[in-house]
This record gives sequence, structure tokens and C-alpha cells, in this order.
Amino acid sequence: MKIGIPKAFLYYRYRWLWETFFEELGCEVVLSPDTNKGIIKTGAKSSIDESCLSSKIYLGHVEWLIDKCDYILVPRVASYTRDQIVCSKLWSAYDVVQNVFRDRNVKILDYNIDYAKNKTEFMAFLQMGRKLKKRRFSILRAYFMAKQAEKMMHEQRIKQQNEILQTRDKLKILIVSHSYNINDPLIGRPILERLSALNAIPIIAEIVERATAVQLAREISPTLKWSYNQELLGAIALYKDRIDGIILLTAFPCGPDSLVNEVIIRKIKDKPIISLLVDEQEGQAGLETRIESFIDIINFKRGEVKTLGENFL
Repeated sequence: MKIGIPKAFLYYRYRWLWETFFEELGCEVVLSPDTNKGIIKTGAKSSIDESCLSSKIYLGHVEWLIDKCDYILVPRVASYTRDQIVCSKLWSAYDVVQNVFRDRNVKILDYNIDYAKNKTEFMAFLQMGRKLKKRRFSILRAYFMAKQAEKMMHEQRIKQQNEILQTRDKLKILIVSHSYNINDPLIGRPILERLSALNAIPIIAEIVERATAVQLAREISPTLKWSYNQELLGAIALYKDRIDGIILLTAFPCGPDSLVNEVIIRKIKDKPIISLLVDEQEGQAGLETRIESFIDIINFKRGEVKTLGENFL
């Protein structure tokens, strides 16, 4: 049994959970390749103009997997608590994929998480395992092993990042962006590489103790409901005393991010902030120039550059 997983959207958050679960059930996991221009072009053709870049990328990954596996995993995630929600594009991914590829005979493997309607993650994975015709004991064991792997990897990433934050003599720049953007080879990776080339250390906001971050976010904005955005907002509060600047990285035209970014800019006054908006037509040269200027300004404020003009001589 081959299970295809698109390397987009929630893959970068739940990859250890998903891959371990299927492997423990004896399934072969087939991943789509890293995002490239061809995948974006394919996804854009299948999308309406108003779709965000992340959604277009997702459809491109799904189409790449068609005919290469027995099922394609397309989960529906609506909420993980009764007072939080996630972005509507994650609610609707299952329906969008079904409609866009309705003539391609795509076999979708799905699960539905919506705590507001008593649809828990545990029940969702149990039902998914049954659809794969696995025994209950095997499903329970696979889910337990998958949760352990997910917890271990997340804790390991937090530990590694906290060690990096101890580094001295280098700028530390917090990247506030969803996992599916910052980890994407075409959206986020060039920014991480550019910061490293400028002798700055990128700190990833989504690598954070999530419960703590959500609590801190509520102190900044009590009415914010999007759970993933809450974590990012709380990460700023958690890390801001150990960083030198903040980059807000958004895929055009994300509605939740546009609102939350405005909250961040208004509420966080003691750190330099730059907002980078990426779309399918964006060239890397423009982004690199803005990042370089941002780093120059931070260095100038720290007194490490005598004049901004020296960098252009």
C-alpha cells in the first residue's frame, strides 16, 4: 500500500506524525518532490486567482502524486480546541482537491479533526486506519508510536534552537511564518540562506513550546482565534528579548496573516520589523535587497556600521 503525501501545507508540521503512523502500519510513504517552478505553475492552473500562493503550491503537489500511489493523504483540520480555529484553506483542502481533480479518479485518504464538533485527532486516525483495513491493535500502536515520534522531534528542535540562541557576536533574526512557508524550498529557504550569508542567525518562530506561546498570545491579542497564528504571535513574546529583529514572511494574499501582521507591527515597538510578501511572480533579487538593507539598519543601530553609505562603496 502506497500513501502519497504532498510536501506542502501541514506536511512540515505533522510529517513525523504522518510518516511514522503509515510506516508502523506497513505502508510505503511516497512524498512529492521539493516545490519547484513547475509545481507552482501546475497548481496555479488548477486554482482560482484569489487563492493564496500556499494553496496553489499544495494543488501542484497533489497533482504530482496522482497515479504514483494508492491513496493521497488530504486531511481536513478545522480546530484543535473549542475556542480556536485554523485558516479556512485547511478546512476546505479536502473539498477543493475533490472538485479540482474530480475527473482524474483520485483516491483520497482523509481524516477530519474538529474539536468543536467532538472530532478528535485520536478518532480521526483510528478511522483512517480502518479505511486502510488495519486491525484496531495495529492502528492504536501505530498512533502511539507516531505521537511519540512527533513529540520527540518537536522537543529536539526546540532544544536545538535554544542552544542557537546562546550564540554571541551574530545577529539573531526571528522569522515569523507558517511552517509550510518557512520550510518551503522556494518561499522560505532562500531567505534562511540569505540571512546566513549575511552572518545572521535565523530563528524560526514556529519552533516553540506551543501551549506557552498560545498563552502569551492571548495577553497580546485576547480575540485572536487562529490557532497557528496564535503560536506565532506568542513566539514573538517568548523570543523577543533574545533576538535583534523580526521578519514577517507571508504568502500572497493570506488573509489571516495580513491581519495578524498588522497586530504585530502595532504591538511590538521595541524590535525592528520588516514584512516580506511573496507571490508566484516575486523575484529573489528584490527580496535579497530588502533583507540586506534590513540587516544593515540593525547593524547601524547597534553601532557596528559607521555609516550606511559605506556598504555601497
